[in-house]
Amino acid sequence: MSNAEDIDDILKEKLGHAFHSSTSQVVLQDIAKIAAEHSPIDLAYAVSHLPPNIRPILFEHLLNLEGKIDFIINTDSNTRTAIFRHISDQDAKKLIEKMPPDEAVAILEDMSERRFRRLLEILENKKAAKIREIKKHQRNTAGRLMTNEFFAFPQDTTVGEAAKKIRETPGIDLQRQIFVLGLAGDLQGFVPERSLIVNAPTVPLVHLMRPIVHKVHPEAPRVEVVDIVERYKLPALPVVSDDNVLVGVITYEDVIEAIEDIADQTIAQMAGTAEKVREHEPLLQRFFARAPWLIVTLFAGLVNVALMSSLQGYEGGILTFVLFFVPLITGLSGNIGVQSSTVLVRSMAMNGVSLGSKRELVRKELSLGLVTGVIFGILSGAFIWALDFLGATGLEILPSFVGLIVGIGLIGACFAGTLLGVLSPLFFSRIGVDPAIASGPIVTAFNDFLSMSIYFLIAMGLSALFV
Repeated sequence: MSNAEDIDDILKEKLGHAFHSSTSQVVLQDIAKIAAEHSPIDLAYAVSHLPPNIRPILFEHLLNLEGKIDFIINTDSNTRTAIFRHISDQDAKKLIEKMPPDEAVAILEDMSERRFRRLLEILENKKAAKIREIKKHQRNTAGRLMTNEFFAFPQDTTVGEAAKKIRETPGIDLQRQIFVLGLAGDLQGFVPERSLIVNAPTVPLVHLMRPIVHKVHPEAPRVEVVDIVERYKLPALPVVSDDNVLVGVITYEDVIEAIEDIADQTIAQMAGTAEKVREHEPLLQRFFARAPWLIVTLFAGLVNVALMSSLQGYEGGILTFVLFFVPLITGLSGNIGVQSSTVLVRSMAMNGVSLGSKRELVRKELSLGLVTGVIFGILSGAFIWALDFLGATGLEILPSFVGLIVGIGLIGACFAGTLLGVLSPLFFSRIGVDPAIASGPIVTAFNDFLSMSIYFLIAMGLSALFV
């Protein structure tokens, strides 16, 4: 385990022991000691393993306002909800006013709309206006990721004047770039923060300015922002209006948080659940988080049972014997389909699939699925022949013919699984649905039905021709 995981385990054990002490006085003493000895950020991660009703107790015992802000920013939404139900509007106001506007928006969204509006009314006007400006943008866009607190100066500003303004504004985080504006207020370029140290105070920023190569509009989707920042390793990405006016800045830290959020959603969809793994949720709530995807699997399984029962009208040892290979067919084709869809989803998530490369990628995956089916089909046929040679099948016909049915059926099922695994992410992406769902239980259930149908069709067709 990493050091962070060690800390989480230690804190979970300490907090669990403290809250199960025999007296309330012992509880409060232990909690105060834990809050004093450990980082608020570490506590923010560990507290999600406690019941929601006792999380505010730990929050109240943090030593100072800065620690409470770090705790609120880094903890999960359910913990924030529990804490804001516990504290007053004035205490919430003190927290919000010391946060960057983008962090404040994310936290205020965990409140009811009524309390959100009530807090905006008592906040300082300038802070409230910045929060409203970010809040008006849609979720998962550049406008929601950006902060509208940054340093930007007219091009004739000197290094000394810019440094003086930065020193006088400690409440705004210093990004690794200082932006330079034209006479009309439009974005012209940027100056690395290092230039404020190594150059004389009298040098104008325009002499140190570098061109802006990458920028986005507030409506740009989150995935586009992640792609630009990750590809070009940008410390800060400017967000501009249609008139090239700088309205916000997206930092590298903001992008890392967006990547984590995207990864959480993708993994959950691939697993077919909306459950939050870190969250302390009741058993019934966890069930309902998983049930919607599993219901589809249940109905697909019932359809498969109906399909298998339809074979009862066909007599003969061959069709009876091929039923024993249904788990092999569905399991192997399902795994091949999941592998294909996962590879494609990963490439799409990393923006490694362009319009020109889709056809080539599909061709390669289908070829690989066909080769895999042929190889495993031959191995299955050889295995059946070996079973009959040892007297384990009891078939009165040639085992090579049974192996032929299973082998060709396996080839068709593997190819069908690959086809579904490759095309389903592209289909979901085309209709605006996260392609990660293509690796979940829904598509897996459809793959079982498709592969088994093809297998039975091949088996019935070959037996009708040669038996």
